Amino acid sequence: MRSPLLLLAFALAAGAADQATIEKGQKEEQRTCLPCHSLRIVHSNRLSRAAWNRELDKMAGWGARYTNRDAILEYLVATYGDDKPVAPPEISADGRK
Repeated sequence: MRSPLLLLAFALAAGAADQATIEKGQKEEQRTCLPCHSLRIVHSNRLSRAAWNRELDKMAGWGARYTNRDAILEYLVATYGDDKPVAPPEISADGRK
């Protein structure tokens, strides 16, 4: 009999995006998001897959043109999903943001 935790681990791994897709998504983020705003606004979010999907739809409505929408969605969920910790704010050497 297999452990329920082992089965859950396999299910989660199967649903996770592969590294090549993540890298494609990061490049797509650079190409698509940076023309309009800094990445700080993107990277400060922690959203579910459904919420990231809505954000991508919203940005497309405002003119974003994706060449690989699936890859950027996988990248955002894998890197900035609602299960990821929020990074501390960046502070310069003199203590100012």
